[in-house]
Amino acid sequence: MAKGKRVRQKGKLRLSSYFKKVEDGASVALVTDAGVRCSYPQRMKGMSGKVTGSRGRFKLVEIKDGNKLKTLIVHPVHLRKL
Repeated sequence: MAKGKRVRQKGKLRLSSYFKKVEDGASVALVTDAGVRCSYPQRMKGMSGKVTGSRGRFKLVEIKDGNKLKTLIVHPVHLRKL
């Protein structure tokens, strides 16, 4: 299984992934896209959670970190549906 992007895709940003629709209640995984700046902690990479709402274009993702529920504000380009 390939990790990350292929050589010809590095640095590119597909507009379809930038403007993709993610519904509330959807189960998603946090996967960073290097073409867009992300501001959530590196240790959250690969975690899965549920979309609880939105703030503008960004989505509120609720993740369980240990015993605590944490809410992250993430751009949909970094979300992958499960």
